[in-house]
Amino acid sequence: MTFRHPVRVYYQDTDAGGIVYHANYLCFAERARTEALRAMGIPHAEMVKDHGVMFVVRRINLDYQRPARLDDELTIETRIVEVGGASATLRQTFRRDSDSLAVLDVWLGCARVPDGRAARMPKTWRARMTDGIWKGV
Repeated sequence: MTFRHPVRVYYQDTDAGGIVYHANYLCFAERARTEALRAMGIPHAEMVKDHGVMFVVRRINLDYQRPARLDDELTIETRIVEVGGASATLRQTFRRDSDSLAVLDVWLGCARVPDGRAARMPKTWRARMTDGIWKGV
């Protein structure tokens, strides 16, 4: 199942040529991932407050295919690729209309807030991610 998050490219997101600065793809992806988890019933604030754990980015692979430009309306599609006991892998595709602009694979680890050590993912989160259920979508 795929979660879709819209993003508009603003002037602050671009370089002098009006093309999205490469690092801003990471910011767009983070927002889309946060909203995807929220739609799944796993908001970041709940992770920290109720369970004392959080997701941390372990690794990212970003393949740029075409440039996004000033004023573009993008859609970031997020889907779960794999779920482990303490980790998850997601694929995020950046689209302008039907064109794929970039593909980001992100490996997330579940870590304890106090010390950053690896932790098992709460069972309810793992079940939601395994089922790939996006609430209200």
